[in-house]
Amino acid sequence: MGGLRRRSLLAAAGGTAAAAGLANTGTSQASAHPRTAATGATGVTEAAPAAGDRPGPYDRKVAALLARMTPEEKLGQLQQLPWAYDTGPGGPGTKVVEEAARNGKLGSVLSIFGARTCNALQRIAVEESRLGIPLLFGLDVIHGFWTTFPIPLAQAASFDPRVAARDGEVSAREARSNGVHWTFAPMMDVTHEPRWGRIAEGNGEDPYLTAAFAAAKVRGYQGDRLADSDRIAACAKHFVAYGGAEGGRDYNTVDVSESRLRNLYLPPFRAAVDAGVATVMASFNTIAGVPAHANPHTLTDVLRREWGFDGMVVSDWNGVRELVPHGVAEDDADAARLALGAGVDMEMTSTTLVTHGRRLLQEGRISARRLDEAVTRVLRLKYALGLFAHPYADEGKAIGEPSAEARAAARDAARRSMVLLKNDRGVLPLRATAGSIAVVGPFADSPDLLGTWVMPPAARKFPAGTVLAAVRQAAPRSTVRYAPGVDPQGGDTGGIPAAVAAAAASEVTVVVLGEPPALSGEAAARSDIGLPGAQERLVEAIAGTGRPFAVVLVSGRPLTLGGWLARTPAVLVAWHPGIEAGHAIADVLFGTANPGGKLPVSFPRSAGQLPIHYNHENTGRPYDPDDKYTSKYLDLPDGPQFPFGHGLSYTTFRTGAPEVSTDRIAASALRRGETVEVATTVTNTGSRTGDEVVQLYLHDRAASLAQPVRRLRGFRRVTLAPGTTRTVTFRLAADDLGFWSNDPHGDFRLEPGSFDLYVGTSSTTATRTTLTVV
Repeated sequence: MGGLRRRSLLAAAGGTAAAAGLANTGTSQASAHPRTAATGATGVTEAAPAAGDRPGPYDRKVAALLARMTPEEKLGQLQQLPWAYDTGPGGPGTKVVEEAARNGKLGSVLSIFGARTCNALQRIAVEESRLGIPLLFGLDVIHGFWTTFPIPLAQAASFDPRVAARDGEVSAREARSNGVHWTFAPMMDVTHEPRWGRIAEGNGEDPYLTAAFAAAKVRGYQGDRLADSDRIAACAKHFVAYGGAEGGRDYNTVDVSESRLRNLYLPPFRAAVDAGVATVMASFNTIAGVPAHANPHTLTDVLRREWGFDGMVVSDWNGVRELVPHGVAEDDADAARLALGAGVDMEMTSTTLVTHGRRLLQEGRISARRLDEAVTRVLRLKYALGLFAHPYADEGKAIGEPSAEARAAARDAARRSMVLLKNDRGVLPLRATAGSIAVVGPFADSPDLLGTWVMPPAARKFPAGTVLAAVRQAAPRSTVRYAPGVDPQGGDTGGIPAAVAAAAASEVTVVVLGEPPALSGEAAARSDIGLPGAQERLVEAIAGTGRPFAVVLVSGRPLTLGGWLARTPAVLVAWHPGIEAGHAIADVLFGTANPGGKLPVSFPRSAGQLPIHYNHENTGRPYDPDDKYTSKYLDLPDGPQFPFGHGLSYTTFRTGAPEVSTDRIAASALRRGETVEVATTVTNTGSRTGDEVVQLYLHDRAASLAQPVRRLRGFRRVTLAPGTTRTVTFRLAADDLGFWSNDPHGDFRLEPGSFDLYVGTSSTTATRTTLTVV
């Protein structure tokens, strides 16, 4: 099938970045072919040599270094240990790390940053260890270093992968100057579970959208050359299917078919690999009963042999040792054997390999070949990053705060990420000349808007700007009244009367509601995803004043909006917008920026409706309101509260009927690389310049496996002045029209039949045409 071949990490060290990704967003995907695992003489299953490990520019240097290393030093290169924030060498909790570095038994350190701190530890490794191999420093730079961008879920709402790329560029520059070489991002776990807290770190429910953002973020972090002083290595995580955790509970079981694995969960990782991602992280979950850290099918058969990935695989925190409580390893030594044999190259935090590796080698339970293979991948990355030539950060050039340019980029990203859910009676945009404005709610004057996965020092030094301060700045002549009303999570309603009084005395009210960042992210699953505490009572009370008001929702996930939604004229989803939160929200509220974001995930009506997502299968008894014996709930309307792809603007748009370059094409022609063009027009029919996201969906009417009712296969965000029209064209290829079967060896099928092609401005668009593959 069509698509770009993967840009090798080794080639990337001195070459040009490939424009990998999906064709209808500037990116694309390819198919591949697997092999099976091999069984060694001891009867222990160990992955055969990976086809993806191709010769590279550093192989001679790596081979020479390997020849000088003892088994203990090799095992040490596979060990990553944690540091402690705000602690330099000699401080509490760092002695074990320092001694391991000094003895040449450490390859990487995580949760360390600061040019001076990193250099001090690096000197121990380079100048005091026998071989002087530099350490690799990793950090969770998820959506910013000093400059906190909107959370990744928010960025996906922009439907503009350039937002993610810009985040990656700014983050890489700040992090690398502070001694960081490697980030554990981007996360590309597709999920249909908003109860899962880590939905905040990903890009929502669709694999095509997530793949586009994954590739863009990788390019933003890594650029053209990893050794450049403003670039860091990226990490595609969590491999794989972590977003399918049962009940949305973190670390939970994932029971998934091969077809679901390949059609839903794997595509973003393939896009990242094609974009040249340097590393991949294994996931905490099981995959059809096999923990990801001990899964040769995914880590070796798919990742290396099918896709040709030649980078390094790292475990997640303690993920190797957790094979014991998973119930697949008898003890730590057995866990080390399983993880290394499946394809894990570096162990994060737990120490099973470095502790038991020598004995496992002697007993033949792991092979010297596999050990050398893993060490080679670690050393290749260090060479690609330029660490052997330049192990130390330039302390004089360390970036210590967000620049004006970085703040402007974060502000623009936040504005582009906001989604206008409803705007009855034109409550928004607000007038800057309004005589009085009330700003109420638990997040109205709160800086707790950065989102999950923000470094504690960054949160302390550079908090988010508040909505209250930004509204006062945007409307300097208005009387701005403030009352919090309720706490973010508490049940005390004593402050509601003051908020009601402020609203009743003002021309318009802004109610800032939602969930604090602590309720999303890792280990933050929620069974009830409504507004926490007494917030619903606050908004009901504001509605009772009869005065115009708009709700701003800040959150790390889609929320159930409850009965108050019907009484609320305007709702703006701001997510957790980052360091420029206040200014960006005010920009949209006052119309300085016209909202153009779309939902990257469905908003459910109730938690009892979950999982609910646009790309579901039809069933044999699809919803029929007049037939009880069809797929539905007795006590809920069909479908989500707000669907995937939904989002309004302060102007209006009209999209034309889709037109295809041909309505019939042979499957053989598609396999040869031919494509079908799908074109539509979009017109700004309103009075303001604004953005619209044109979206292309398809439905395979009849296939050998039941297909989703719709699949996103293209999107384009366009800016239009009032009265102007633009033609948007997409191309459909074999990759778009085919699907993966349940064959574990990788069977991609392109079958004859009729396809409905939908083009519009959300996943519910009815405008369509038909394409026939013969």
